[in-house]
Amino acid sequence: MATLGAGCLTLADWAKSLDPNGRVAAVIELLAQTNEILEDMLFKQGNLPTGERTTIRTGLPSVYWRLLNQGVATSKSTKAQIDAHCGMLEAWSEVDLDLAKLAPDVGAFRLSEAKAFIEAMNQEMAQTLFYGTAASPEEFIGLGAHYSAISGAANAQNILDGGGTGSDNSSIWLIVWGENTVHGIFPKDSEAGLIHEDLGIVTVETTAGVAGSRMRAYQDRFQWKCGVVVKDWRYAVRICNIDISDLTAENVAAAYLPKLMKRAMDRIPSYAMGRASFYANRTVKSFLGVQAMDKSQNALSIPAAAMQFGNPVRGGLDFFGIPLKTCDALTEAEARIT
Repeated sequence: MATLGAGCLTLADWAKSLDPNGRVAAVIELLAQTNEILEDMLFKQGNLPTGERTTIRTGLPSVYWRLLNQGVATSKSTKAQIDAHCGMLEAWSEVDLDLAKLAPDVGAFRLSEAKAFIEAMNQEMAQTLFYGTAASPEEFIGLGAHYSAISGAANAQNILDGGGTGSDNSSIWLIVWGENTVHGIFPKDSEAGLIHEDLGIVTVETTAGVAGSRMRAYQDRFQWKCGVVVKDWRYAVRICNIDISDLTAENVAAAYLPKLMKRAMDRIPSYAMGRASFYANRTVKSFLGVQAMDKSQNALSIPAAAMQFGNPVRGGLDFFGIPLKTCDALTEAEARIT
């Protein structure tokens, strides 16, 4: 088990340490129930008001063998600084006061409405985590932008080609979360995770009925400032170009997923650097199980500790000891990566 720095924690850990009233912790629990990647993703407070500036080593110094009475030239390593910015995801909820009072439990009614907002923000966060691009400056840049080309890319060895050539592809990701590998960020001197602000009963302007009319309503604001930093590209591997139509048809041309995942594992320099997990959507995960059963009973395993009433519980599937998690944000409409 890797030892992680005190400043790099899961959202649940940050909620426990930052929110004394427990409301944020409850929101974090809801997020974990709907997207497994948020249970694993570690977050660190950025060193900038808008994100994190990371210094990475881009080259090693030259070293020499020397003879007696013969000197060697001086040298130095080279470094570069990269800024990763955070995005600000926000939503507002307004519920008619009289409508809420019709419910036997106003609090439960408002929570039910809030869950829809939380789920929407959760899905948007997960989608941006993989597919956010610089073309949308209001978002943060996602992992896919860092692993978006094979030919000529410095990190090409960590992008494995599943062979798909159409536009109905998906990816499997192997990520080692850690303070010096890959982690989430939130802006300097701000709060971690999804923030819920209960503004109570306010007067709002409505567009229904008479334009510019007023009504009393319960108002809530939801906000999430977040981003992702790839400090060391060697600690994430993307298995791309997995053709979904070939998989679902069980075509002989379908990518053989267990072999690709084992190759991905061998790209990671050291698993002591953080917490490793595979991520795939439900379709890909299902066919991985089918292929593994056809070839081996040992590659995929369900640990006894992850069984409940004789059935596997969420997060209980492992590939060679690395957890395999479901992430529906991984689409089945990725263009081919070359």
